[in-house]
Amino acid sequence: MSDASIETSIRPDILPLGDAALLVRFGAVLDDAANQAALALAQRLRDDPIAGVVEVVPSLISVLLRYDPRAADFPRLAGEVRLRLGGVRTAAVPREHVIKARFGDEAGPDLVEVAALLQLDPQGFVDAHCAIPLRVLTTGFAPGYVYCGFHRESLVLPRRREVRREVPIGSILFAAGQTAITATEVPTGWHVIGRTEFRNFDPRFWPPTTMMAGDTVSFEVDA
Repeated sequence: MSDASIETSIRPDILPLGDAALLVRFGAVLDDAANQAALALAQRLRDDPIAGVVEVVPSLISVLLRYDPRAADFPRLAGEVRLRLGGVRTAAVPREHVIKARFGDEAGPDLVEVAALLQLDPQGFVDAHCAIPLRVLTTGFAPGYVYCGFHRESLVLPRRREVRREVPIGSILFAAGQTAITATEVPTGWHVIGRTEFRNFDPRFWPPTTMMAGDTVSFEVDA
């Protein structure tokens, strides 16, 4: 997505959240079109801000707008949002990130099981996982945590039945057609397949994260 245009053709639900927030939701399930539409709207709101809005927060398939109720109200904001939907915008050039990672063994205790569930050997799974660049779908859940997708259908696997109480910083997680990278110690029900020295969160800087939604991510085996 360098200088291409993105059309936001999905008609979202626009919902009030209390008296100081509005949610624009592009669907009930995660897919590429809904995610692209959410990111496109968030970018358009940054390019063409709405008076009274104090924060725009994109998620996987939605965009949250926090506003000052003394300066705006839901009906006006909903109308302003609708004016910014549809049409085309020129996409910014995505930043490219290469993440070196160790897969399997202590770094990725679930890799052998994941490969078996997908009817692959461990090396075949690693090769397939690293075969194509992924896109940062959103950031959140925990500081610096990134969701990257989408893997092809043959690599889609549900989350684990059991939740780990904590996984280390830099863990590479795999589930639901996505790969996630942790930047803090977090609980997870995703499969832990590897680890990286890359850190996507440093509170000493602004912004504190390196990756942003829309960036591309390629994984390489760290020899």
